[in-house]
This record gives sequence, C-alpha cells and structure tokens, in this order.
Amino acid sequence: MRLLLSFILVVMTAVPAFAHNPLDFSLHKLGNDPDGPTILVVGGIQGDEPGGFSAAGMLVTHYKITKGNVWVVPNLNFLSIIKSARGPFGDMNRKFAALDKNDPDYTAVQRIKEIIRNDQVDMILNLHDGSGFYHPQYIDELHNPGYWGQCVIIDQKAIEHPLYGRLSDMAEIAVRKVNAELLQGSDAFHLKNTRTREGDHEMEKTLTYYAIKHGKPAFGIEASKSFMTPTRTYYHLSVLESFLKQVGVEFSRDFDLSPRSIKQAMFSQVKLALYGGKLQLDLDNVRKYLQYIPMNKDLASKFEVSKPLLTMVDAPNGYKVYYGNRNLTNLSPQFFEFDDSLSSLRINVDGHTRDVAMGTIIDVDSHFCINSMDGYRVNIIGFVGRNNGAESGMLVRRKDLISRFSLDKNGRVYRVEAYRGEKFSGMVLVRFSENNALAVR
Repeated sequence: MRLLLSFILVVMTAVPAFAHNPLDFSLHKLGNDPDGPTILVVGGIQGDEPGGFSAAGMLVTHYKITKGNVWVVPNLNFLSIIKSARGPFGDMNRKFAALDKNDPDYTAVQRIKEIIRNDQVDMILNLHDGSGFYHPQYIDELHNPGYWGQCVIIDQKAIEHPLYGRLSDMAEIAVRKVNAELLQGSDAFHLKNTRTREGDHEMEKTLTYYAIKHGKPAFGIEASKSFMTPTRTYYHLSVLESFLKQVGVEFSRDFDLSPRSIKQAMFSQVKLALYGGKLQLDLDNVRKYLQYIPMNKDLASKFEVSKPLLTMVDAPNGYKVYYGNRNLTNLSPQFFEFDDSLSSLRINVDGHTRDVAMGTIIDVDSHFCINSMDGYRVNIIGFVGRNNGAESGMLVRRKDLISRFSLDKNGRVYRVEAYRGEKFSGMVLVRFSENNALAVR
C-alpha cells in the first residue's frame, strides 16, 4: 500500500497544476545537466495531429533523461487539440513571421518564440502528422512529392552553427534509423527539403523557419495520418530518439517501443486530482458521465493531472475532461464547502486495517470496511446495504455495490466520500481486483 501511494504521488506531481487558464500550454524541462545539450520538442501546434502531440506527451511521462536535457511543449495549441481542429483561429504554424497583437494566438506564439530563442536551447523538433506518404518521386496516388506523411523536414541543407549546422546530414541519419525499424516496408521515411528561403512563402511563416532565422537547428517530423495514433506515435518516437542520440542526450523509457506498448502506456495511470489531492479521479476506462462529484466553486480551477495532455474545462452543466482530443468524461458537480480536518480514513481491507490518505486508490480483493469516526459520516457511492444512513462500520463486497455508480465501465472502482456535517472532507477510491466475483445489478 505504501508503495502504491508513493507511486501515485510521484505521478500526480510530475505535471503541474493549472491555477488559471487550463488551456495554456505547458513547458516541461526533463534532465538536469547544465553543461549538456538541450533539445526543445514541440507538439500540438495543430490539434488534428494526435501522433505528434501524443509522442511529446509520452516524453514527459514515460522517459527519464539521464544525460543532457529535453524541454517539451506537448500542447502548444491546447484549444485546437480539444477541438480536434487544425486551428480555431487559423493555422498557428503560419503565424511566426508576422502576427497582429489582437490575434487570439498572439500570446502563445510570443511565449514559444521566447522559449525557442532561449540560449540553452540547441535544437528544435516540431512534431506533426501529415497526409499520405511523402516520396521524392511520384509512385502512386498516396506516395508522391505532394504529401507530407512519413518524412523528416528541413528548411535548408545547412545553417551556421558550431555543433549541429549540417541539417541534411542529421536528418538523413534519423531517416536511416527509422527505416531500419519499419513496421512494414511501405511505411518508409524520406528527407524533405522545403528550400524555404528560396521563395516558399508559406513555409517562411512556420515555427521551424523562425528557429532557423534565429540560428537554431530545427526539424519537422511528420508521421502519416494513414495510421492509427499509436503507430504514428511509434514513428515519431523512433525519429526523435535518433536526434537525441545524435546530440548526446541519454535516456531510458518505461515501455517497449512498439505501437501496442505505446497504447498501453498512453492510456494507463490517467488521473485527475483536485483540492491538493484529497479528491482523485481514476480515468482509466472511465464512464462517459460522472454524477454528483463533490466540488467547490472557488477551487475547481486548481487541479493536478498525471498527463500533460489531460485538462478540465467549464461546460454548461459542469465540466468536461479531455485527454488530447478525446472527451474522456463529463463531470456533473455537487457543490460543497470543504473541510480540511480529516487527512485519512481507517479502512479494513481484506482483513487488514490501515490508515489510508485522502486521494488514495486502494486495491481490494474481497471486501472492505470503513471504521466509524466521531463527527464524520461516510458515503459509499453505490452501496445498497442495510445501513440506516451510516455506511461506516459496514462490511462491503463488490456484490453490495450497484455497478452503474462505479467510476469505470467495468464496475470495479467506487468512491468513498467523507463528510463533516454538510462539508466535504475528502475521498478514497476502492478498486476491486478483476477476479473478484460480481453480482450484476
């Protein structure tokens, strides 16, 4: 139990809380090597390209940088991500040459420009998903020079830079590396040189060319939109890892580099915590609608997430929770004043009694029982025992719970809420093991 709680706390504090605008982009600095190289990775400049922003998100939560530094902005245009649109206010990747101060994207563009110009940043990788399959010669309708998928993009062959100026050479190394790891031969990558300064006025407006003009090596990475998101993410990470190794960044990751493992990692440990972690929602396989979630109007904008692509925004009848461009769930709140006097519940789990901190998820094989506490009442959401209004002191099995009140679609995770009078004191989640017998109701 102690190890489980420690893991949850590490995960939940890995990504900062949003105290103001939940759609501001976030910058995550991985590694602590002042003398080492620093690569800036940007995802989500266009919200209809989930392979790119998912790969950037995976860097934040599933990689450990052991030498050098990686700075990650996985959600540059967060509004476009949750809308699954190229850009609600126009294409942000065409706003880096000139931009009116009244443009809604102005603040975000100025912020990322400042990060790009930071003296510590040595190289920039901008992650995209593109249509079809780029090929320097016309092969067929899907493989030809008119497409952008499956390529590494440079604006020009080289720039003046003391270490990483040979853009074409570095891109070719990345292309050879990913082509040695193709899932199938037709997925091949190629180098695409847009020769931007020779008159490509559209590409002159892009993030990568802005970096080039400021003396920073920059590359675009494009995975094909013909693939599902985990496969796109696989190719992004394969190319990205080549660039990390080329500049001397060392790293480890906690998953195998395969679409299946990537999908498992992306959709595990998805959690939202509020009120300093006293209320935590496990969003793995979450139901589409969650009713009567205890919330406080003054504190609802302050939350912590386990993934940088996870956020919560206002909705007409509550809140919408998004993970990338997926609306994971919708919260219907019940507003309370909050009480901070209770830090834990004493719970007997499968015959063993322990103190369980608020916000914790505990695993249950057979049954649990919440110890009674003077001055507090416990509400086990979905419990149907003969409790006369008092749900502490009751032995609760999975068969005693109505499955439609669970957080998850499988009927395994349930809320245990504590109250002091009419004030909400905190919540613990109980998660029944998969082999626990369930009497369906």
